[in-house]
Amino acid sequence: MSAKKVMVSKQEALRLAKQVDEIYATKGRQVIHVNLKKDKPDEDTLTNLLIGRTGNLRAPVIRKGRTLIVGFDEATYKRLFEGK
Repeated sequence: MSAKKVMVSKQEALRLAKQVDEIYATKGRQVIHVNLKKDKPDEDTLTNLLIGRTGNLRAPVIRKGRTLIVGFDEATYKRLFEGK
């Protein structure tokens, strides 16, 4: 599913977050890592990480197993996909 082409609501994004154990979200130049099992963020915090200014799920979004990656950060991609 392409977050740029398919509108994903706040409720759907939160449902997606409940299916994973951790989230890496890029906001500007900062990468925020949330361990959902340990940190237990509230819905507002998750919404802030997942939903962009348009009210849609931020793009790109990749789910790798029990990890959700929101936004683009080359170093994060390399670490998670290439093990570097």
